[in-house]
Amino acid sequence: MAAPEESGQENVEHTEPESAGGSAQADDSAQSDDTAQSGESGQADEAEQPSTPEPTDLDAEPEADEQVPTDAPDETGTSDTADSPADADEHGEDASTAPTITPGPDAAAVDNPVDADDPVDADDAVDADDAVASPEQVAPAQPRVATQLSTSDTTWWMNAIFYQIYPRSFSDANGDGVGDLMGVISRLGYLELLGVDAIWLSPIMRSPMADHGYDVSDPRDIDPVFGSLALFDNLIAEAHARNIRVTMDLVPNHTSDQHEWFQAALAAAPGSPERARYIFRDGRGENGDEPPNNWHSVFGGPAWRRITEADGSPGQWYMHIFAPEQPDLNWENPEVFEDLEKTLRFWLDRGVDGFRIDVAHGMAKPEDLPDMDLDSTRLLENSDDDPRFNNYAVHDIHRKIRTVMDDYPGAANVGEIWVEDNERFAEYLRPDELHLGFNFRLAKADFTAESVRSAIENSLDAVLSVNGTPTWTLSNHDVDREVSRYAPEVAAGTDPEVALADGILAARAMALVELALPGSIFIYNGAELGLPNVDLPDEALQDPVWERSGHTERGRDNCRVPIPWEGTEPPYGFSSAAGTWLPMPDSWGPFTAEAQLEDVGSTLSLYRQAIELRYSRKEFTGSTVEWYGAPEGCLAFRRSEGHLICALNTTAEPVELPPGELLLSSYPLTDGLLPPRSAAWLAEYTDTAADAGPEDTATAE
Repeated sequence: MAAPEESGQENVEHTEPESAGGSAQADDSAQSDDTAQSGESGQADEAEQPSTPEPTDLDAEPEADEQVPTDAPDETGTSDTADSPADADEHGEDASTAPTITPGPDAAAVDNPVDADDPVDADDAVDADDAVASPEQVAPAQPRVATQLSTSDTTWWMNAIFYQIYPRSFSDANGDGVGDLMGVISRLGYLELLGVDAIWLSPIMRSPMADHGYDVSDPRDIDPVFGSLALFDNLIAEAHARNIRVTMDLVPNHTSDQHEWFQAALAAAPGSPERARYIFRDGRGENGDEPPNNWHSVFGGPAWRRITEADGSPGQWYMHIFAPEQPDLNWENPEVFEDLEKTLRFWLDRGVDGFRIDVAHGMAKPEDLPDMDLDSTRLLENSDDDPRFNNYAVHDIHRKIRTVMDDYPGAANVGEIWVEDNERFAEYLRPDELHLGFNFRLAKADFTAESVRSAIENSLDAVLSVNGTPTWTLSNHDVDREVSRYAPEVAAGTDPEVALADGILAARAMALVELALPGSIFIYNGAELGLPNVDLPDEALQDPVWERSGHTERGRDNCRVPIPWEGTEPPYGFSSAAGTWLPMPDSWGPFTAEAQLEDVGSTLSLYRQAIELRYSRKEFTGSTVEWYGAPEGCLAFRRSEGHLICALNTTAEPVELPPGELLLSSYPLTDGLLPPRSAAWLAEYTDTAADAGPEDTATAE
């Protein structure tokens, strides 16, 4: 890939406070990693792995001293170097015909560009294939040493790795088939080993569970299905002792219909103070038989439900942008924020380190409640001109929330913001509003170099104007798992396991892309195991979208199946109960944490290695991203301050990497070539990196 591009560069400055499915063992998802710094890599069984085309002049049989794929994963030593074009001859092969990612500054930007064909002394070059070591020669990644949580680091969130826990599906300690807080506590050692900075707990507040906790009936209590306040206090203490912060979901847009406020509103008269806490309206039409406007629920059907008044007569309608069991609050009523402030302080006083604000672009509604364009409306989606969301008054709400958060130094909020326009997105990240904004651009990108690059550029642009911190995620409880998104569609007569394996390859590559970027990272539980979506039977579906859509949309349950921990059959150590709240596949034995933990070729090992490198290597410092030129279907960028290079190959052919010390690759290199559907990290040679970069760099101060 060529020099950093003058026209395509993105630079964003941030202050930083300071690092399977399937593995080689998984016959349905074979893929291994090639690591240098911490020494893990592996290679899948040749008979099971997806086809990896090579350049036409590299068709010779492997020589006796070359590494041949086997069921046992290999490991890579600590000082690998990606082959330069000159190095290819050392193998008796000519790799010059492979597309090339070449480093070096643009001639217009630097007076003395380095010759990419002669980057280092040949004696100093170490071939990636020659550096492969046996598993007993290289130790697995070691977790960072746990220290007492620092309360002085108030900007920890600017470069943090958050791990999202969907509590129902994480770990069940009491044997009822549903995950709970004691289950989370029991797995904190695993999270410490993984190396994350913080956990984000999806809703655990008291709820009737019409939407699995996003319908809150008491925001200042723990639902008994998960545990108790005392158990939650214990979780905070145990996590903090392991240097892991705890953040939790906050749902301010609506309550449960079982909340005491809403029950009081149903019993009260139209126009009463009790109804003023919600959005009640008279219906349209002669007898008020039609909803107040044409808004649809995100889950399907009208966004209004008519109540029966206390005297038995047909009454007013109340708004529910989500399920009917989730009535929207009226944020023009000061009582609503007063109650939210009580909730914020209740949890912050207990030691919570921050919140993920659900539907952070919601809450405020336009005064006249205009009709919406139904032709462009889809379930679980919204556009920037959707009157249900992103109304300007929402920023007043976030400013009020920030005043409370500022009373707790180090506490941080991240908002769920489904806003495409970069300028409007940036408004949420002004210094007196949210600390972080969930950015779904990378999660929505296709596995093509063009789509991924566009998502990265857009994401950096979105925070540039306010000097905000970018965030990155590939999936969550509302978004299909990346393994399944990246898997090619299965044509008639095609083995679906081949498509799944290709999806795992791409997901591993994208994990390296994500973890190479500056800012904060959000990992959804199970992504580090390479879990795919699960095709659940109709009778198992519990997402309200399934019923509300008239069984036309299957909802989000497919990405919420419980986590497999150990063993070879369901429930894989998730629970002592045979039946779990969502059924687990019979084929998930190779995906368990137990199976992957000591397998250096597993996706779990890849994540552990990547996170360790992110924290331990100087190459990950700074926040400026520069783009290299690259062959079609490939991309490469550089963290210019630290001289990290991340290269991604989304094509079906191997490509040549720029020179540099190989730190990690999502799949082992072959003669210095980056295989299809793979990514690699390299430490750029300092003589190549010196003064590199285009002249017109835009930096956020």
